[in-house]
Amino acid sequence: MALLLWLGSQLSSVWSNISVLGIFLTVFTLLLDFMKRRKKWSHYPPGPASLPFVGTMLSIDFHNPHHSFSQLQKKFGNIFSLQNCWTNLVVLNGYKTVKEALVHKSEDFADRPSFPIYEHLGYGKNSEGLIVARYGHVWKELRRFTLTTLRNFGMGKKSLEERVVEEAGYLCSAIKSEEGKSFDVQILLNNAVCNMICSIVFGDRFDYGDETFKKLSELFQNSLNEEGGFLPQFLNVVPFLLRVPGVPKRAFRAQSELMDFIDVILEKHMKTWDPADPRDLTDVFLKEMEKGKEAEENGFNYKNLRLVALDLFTAGSETTSTTLRWALLYMLLHPEIQSKVQAEIDKVIGRERPPTMKDQASMPYTNAVIHEVQRCGDIVPIGLPHMTYRDTELQGFFIPKGTTIITNLSSVLKDETVWKKPNEFHPEHFLDAKGQFVKPEAFLPFSAGRRACLGEQLARMELFLFFTTLLQKFTFVLPEDQPRPREDGHFALTNSPHPFLLRALPR
Repeated sequence: MALLLWLGSQLSSVWSNISVLGIFLTVFTLLLDFMKRRKKWSHYPPGPASLPFVGTMLSIDFHNPHHSFSQLQKKFGNIFSLQNCWTNLVVLNGYKTVKEALVHKSEDFADRPSFPIYEHLGYGKNSEGLIVARYGHVWKELRRFTLTTLRNFGMGKKSLEERVVEEAGYLCSAIKSEEGKSFDVQILLNNAVCNMICSIVFGDRFDYGDETFKKLSELFQNSLNEEGGFLPQFLNVVPFLLRVPGVPKRAFRAQSELMDFIDVILEKHMKTWDPADPRDLTDVFLKEMEKGKEAEENGFNYKNLRLVALDLFTAGSETTSTTLRWALLYMLLHPEIQSKVQAEIDKVIGRERPPTMKDQASMPYTNAVIHEVQRCGDIVPIGLPHMTYRDTELQGFFIPKGTTIITNLSSVLKDETVWKKPNEFHPEHFLDAKGQFVKPEAFLPFSAGRRACLGEQLARMELFLFFTTLLQKFTFVLPEDQPRPREDGHFALTNSPHPFLLRALPR
């Protein structure tokens, strides 16, 4: 009995010590979490209450973050703060706020935060591509090179314009083969726009039925879908989870497969490379790589070649094809607007001659409709995150160096102080009292400042030529057995229409 009592006392003592240790660890962990989440700066932007460990992540619907930001803007104003676990974010809302940051203080907001979820693709030190690269010498060199090469291969010149017109012809032929039956136009639009990037990066286009092309398009769409929702955001701020074997491959399988696929295309391309006869951006990049150590220091290596190729596909195909889908959806929902566009096309271009960029100046209504599609469709509602390059101030708030910045472009394109009918499709936003085209300064679908989309000029050309060619050749109508399509979008990095069917009736 004495032995049992002694053992009982010992066990009680052990459990007591464990309890004390548990309480100590809990208090220590909570205190550490509090220290990491507390704001030590005066005049820092306000925001919702930060919870232990998760911060403010539960305040955001990551499937519709711009809607969450809109609600928080009403409560906290145009500049408010968030925390993803222990990562500090500041969200900028409204035209005046975003313009001051990106244009008037462009270098202060020119950096990018790290994106651990992309590291398995090869993004990292000295290999960051164009889109997610940190602000510095390598990014400047790669951006300068890309812009120069795009111009040399015809961005804004006749040669590339002719390629867009030719691709629009292939697109119309594919649509005509549907013979007026109901179909989903998404894949055909993706193919047409993706072919323009293929011609710039790889020097040639693909037939729409090509199996390699089908695989490329499928992987690209799946990789974009992987970036929506809570999980990618959580893994970015708790990156040690990405070190768990198999997690990146399982969470971002399509991304990995897409990069492997691009590697295969590049390897085939390199086998036929002739330094004396550059065919495309890839060939020019390979020639830069041959310049030795200085070129390597400027970021010209194979890792960056594959990342630049991926970045151009991401920036140059998805946004434009999605905009064209919104354009056709709005024409279905507003047939009277479609008729007015077609009347202008018939007057300026006619039914036979292909459109050219020179026609744009004589087509104010069509131009206004295209711009309103971009505004109302809200294709990239929150842009890509920026990061402060140095300590800065914005409208009386202090924002320290290294803070992640979200530019809520949706709040700019639908700013109630700028747009007469911000939540309606209203082409008159871009027309003056005499019916001439005007572009308000708050039209920023391509963002602004040092990180503005480098493919903006190409995208504008594609939108005008593809859209006018399609409405020159077809009238788009809703199938009789289909309910009215949804006008709200589906967010997965970009804001795209929900699937819908249409009929294309030859004119």
